[in-house]
Amino acid sequence: MSATAFDPKMLEALVCPMTQETLTYDADKQELISKSGKVAFPIRNGIPVMLMDEARPLG
Repeated sequence: MSATAFDPKMLEALVCPMTQETLTYDADKQELISKSGKVAFPIRNGIPVMLMDEARPLG
């Protein structure tokens, strides 16, 4: 694993800041998905950006 890769084990500790629900990891898009919140949080340089201002709405 490269230094910038996201460690999926982090999912055990992370929740959506809006809903407090668990997240799923989309490796292709490098995002963490909140299904209940209908948003996707970007992962930049292996670090999840868990800010609502940075979240992408899911259609």
